[in-house]
Amino acid sequence: MPILRRLANLFRRDKLQREIEAELAAHLAMRSEDNRAAGMSPREARRNAQLRFGNSASLTEKTMQADTALFLESLWLDTRFAMRQLRKSPGFAVIAVLMIAIGLGAATAIFAFVDAALIQPMPYKDPARLAAVYEVAEGCPLCNLSRQNWQDWRQTNTVFESFQAWGWASYLLRNSEGTTEARGARVSDGFFHTLGVIPVLGRDFYAGEEKPGATRTVLLSYSAWQKRFGSNPGVVGQSVRLSDNDYTIIGVLPREFHFAPLGEADFWTALNDLDSCEQRRGCHNLFGVARLKPGVTVAAAADAMRTMAAQLVVQYPDSNKGLSATAISLNDAIVGNMRPLLIALLCGSALLWIIASVNVISLLLIRSEGRRQEIAVRGALGASSGRLAWQFLLESFVLVTCGAACGIALAEITIRSMLHLIPTGRMDAMPYLLGLGLHSHAILFAASLACVSIIVCSLAPATRLASTFGGGSLHSGLAAGARGASGNTWRKLGARLVVVEVATAVILLAAAGLLGKSLFNLLHVDLGMQPDHLATLVVSAPKQVETDAQMMGLLRSLVDRVQSLPGVTRASVSSHLPDHDWDGGVMLVKPDDPPDKVPAPLPERDVSSSYLHTIGAQLLRGRYFTQEEDDASKPAIAIVNESLAKLYFPGQDPIGKRLAYMHSKNFMQIVGVVKDVKEGQMDTATRPVVYVPYMQGWSHSFYLVVRTATDAGAQLPTITAAVHGLNPLLATSDPVTMMTLINDSPSAYLHRSSAWVVGGFATLALLLSAVGLYGVIAYSVSQRRREIGVRMALGARRESVCYLVLREAGMLAAVGIAFGVIGSLCSATLIRSLLFGTQPWDVTTLLAVALLLAVCAFVASYIPARRAASLNPIEALRTE
Repeated sequence: MPILRRLANLFRRDKLQREIEAELAAHLAMRSEDNRAAGMSPREARRNAQLRFGNSASLTEKTMQADTALFLESLWLDTRFAMRQLRKSPGFAVIAVLMIAIGLGAATAIFAFVDAALIQPMPYKDPARLAAVYEVAEGCPLCNLSRQNWQDWRQTNTVFESFQAWGWASYLLRNSEGTTEARGARVSDGFFHTLGVIPVLGRDFYAGEEKPGATRTVLLSYSAWQKRFGSNPGVVGQSVRLSDNDYTIIGVLPREFHFAPLGEADFWTALNDLDSCEQRRGCHNLFGVARLKPGVTVAAAADAMRTMAAQLVVQYPDSNKGLSATAISLNDAIVGNMRPLLIALLCGSALLWIIASVNVISLLLIRSEGRRQEIAVRGALGASSGRLAWQFLLESFVLVTCGAACGIALAEITIRSMLHLIPTGRMDAMPYLLGLGLHSHAILFAASLACVSIIVCSLAPATRLASTFGGGSLHSGLAAGARGASGNTWRKLGARLVVVEVATAVILLAAAGLLGKSLFNLLHVDLGMQPDHLATLVVSAPKQVETDAQMMGLLRSLVDRVQSLPGVTRASVSSHLPDHDWDGGVMLVKPDDPPDKVPAPLPERDVSSSYLHTIGAQLLRGRYFTQEEDDASKPAIAIVNESLAKLYFPGQDPIGKRLAYMHSKNFMQIVGVVKDVKEGQMDTATRPVVYVPYMQGWSHSFYLVVRTATDAGAQLPTITAAVHGLNPLLATSDPVTMMTLINDSPSAYLHRSSAWVVGGFATLALLLSAVGLYGVIAYSVSQRRREIGVRMALGARRESVCYLVLREAGMLAAVGIAFGVIGSLCSATLIRSLLFGTQPWDVTTLLAVALLLAVCAFVASYIPARRAASLNPIEALRTE
């Protein structure tokens, strides 16, 4: 059988080769006999027969390769030969593999992040049809929903298959260790059904369980089930006491479930426990999530929400005037501002891969230049250009495969390192990065890059094949290889590759410079306070604290107790910390404002009398609050920041002026003006803010802000113990210093990570481009030894020879820098959203990058220039 015969040929290769050679010899003899019969001499007849048959070794090889089994053996032998060729040049092989590993590893690592955040579908049913719904107000493009508005929209909308609501919650949980705070969420009864999430134990909420007065039920997260209930399968039906209320456990959510807009949550309860705020249409404390009807786009849903919001403005002008609504895809709501960062990093890694590939191509061209004689000899012995191209393809395959294997390992290390750069608190908002690694998509991406690299790297020696075999130049190739030709082809192509490298390095360096300058500007923003030596933690009071007098007594006792601790200089209370992302606010009016005026919402901070003094806010006019005024029974007063004073009272002294909440007749008198404190993220515009005494609008959960004389982090355990010692029912959470909050804030993390990663890419690109330029100039000098020797023999000075080489390098660097500057101006638009306090066309950054590249180009070319200048003309001419 043919298959068995081919397999048998693997074990009788020598015999098969002898048979083929014998058959070819027989055909050659027959052709010679025919030639002699035609009147040729024996010598002429044999020569004519050999010319007709061609190279016998080549014919033997082609005949044997026609057999599939022998072709596989030939492939293995060619691969072994390629490996031996690389072992003969270990320096070249190691450097090339390292280049490929760096470029491919960086690109693969960044792609893994892009794949997890932007490509992989969210862990919900049909996630493309999920949308996040927000209200829109002036200065607040994505605001909370009003419960009443949401209920009206759910009944009248025509674009959503399901429209649900959710909100943050915090519960006090009593156990054997005391009272702790547990993170939770309040959701409408169809929330999990809309997401397509099915509990692994028990059931989901029934329809109607969100109605006020319904039985209190709770779903556990998988981690809470494990940590708090020991993975007990009989937990369903049990009761758990949360914030002095009994809830019946009805189910456990899947392990892989997460809801990034909310973050980590242990307990999920229904929206059936209305607080006093939710009974007003003007209370905005929920968010919306909806499933689009089939065929409805997110843009159409956003238009429909704007229309429905306008209808509610007509129906409820007092509470809804100036409000609109919108919808975005849930994926956009989850990824948020990470999208431009990931895209910028992917582009940066792609540029680094290009530079690495260009360097490998340069090395292969240099190597192929040194193998011109080998190529010519093998061609003269009968090897076809296709046969040689196949051999070079295998060499590239071996080289790139080794580089890709190292690159994948490097990518895994890079992924782990980048994950460690993410603050622990930020991972709650990026659960799509949990379990991040080299999954199938990343491996496929790396394999695709490797295939492209194999093809590109094979083209380098193919150019030498074209020049050697083209035009019947085998003889000239042999001669040129014998006397060390100048290699003009390589010099021209290598120069172009260096220009590409330098231009790409300029683009990456310019991006890194802009991002680094943005980070510097961000870290030097005037915060309007003194964040050092500030410790903060969340304190939650039990529900037994019901009256103003009870809360006021608790706050004063707490502040006095903490303030008496050694190393503590001042303690205070606030409803929010300065880094709080503003998602709504209050609307303030003046007594003389027209009735139909709709002011822009602005943040309100409920603070104790010593808060502004504690954080170090600078008082510009008036006075701080006093402890006696922090009482709900006293006249309403307020302190405003400088921005609010300019907005409401331009050119006037705001002290003594009055403000009121919209639709309220209870005016507050302004008693002080403080310098702007950066309320919100550091990269956002400074907002007008109003500060009111805490007791004018207190809640059971608040922030304790403490100024210490020593290290604030070291004082946090002592402060926490003091709170628990005051009242065992007080729960604490999130102990952290103000400096840590600022340094780990979303804006700081975003700018810092982008600056560090792109800066790392830029550094590697700078090194690789310098190496590439050095290689081109060094090889150019080695190929121009005879020319330089002749110049020096004719009287050229060493300085002029050095200048000749430096000028060549300078021209390449100048052209690359010029193209790079143009490219950086175009590419900077991709990172515009990541810049802070600088423009994409920042002149100083571009000049600094150009100067840095020029210096590196000079250093990289100075060594071969010195070598050329020190050349002995007699030795250079003797070698020719």
